[in-house]
Amino acid sequence: MSLRFELPAQRRLVFEMVIPVRWGDMDAMGHVNNTLYFRYMEIVRLEWVHRVVGRPGAQGPVIVNAFCNFLEQVEYPADLLARHYVGEIGRSSLDTYITLERVDQPGVIQAEGGARMVWIDYAAKKSVPLPEALRALLA
Repeated sequence: MSLRFELPAQRRLVFEMVIPVRWGDMDAMGHVNNTLYFRYMEIVRLEWVHRVVGRPGAQGPVIVNAFCNFLEQVEYPADLLARHYVGEIGRSSLDTYITLERVDQPGVIQAEGGARMVWIDYAAKKSVPLPEALRALLA
């Protein structure tokens, strides 16, 4: 039985950015600690949201699930090209996917993962429709 999650073929590239690997990102085994991959994905996901709809105020995204497939070890020094994709879009949610590859090893995916984002009203703690700016961009 495999626990590897497959990224869907039907997804659209919406954003790219480079993330530098820091010396402190490595663990005692000499490679990037597994928790940092989730941080890298969070960085690219939030940078994309901020560019599209601005910084969250009373409403904004939360993550309801997340996964990561660790494919290759990453060691310092490295720069990672993070590619951010969007998949299925709902009333208040969207599926996001990210691939990470070393800039100096184009096409070799080091890790891939995803998360379902739900747009909520933070005070009410309830989901609300995705912002129109975001929906228009993804239409």
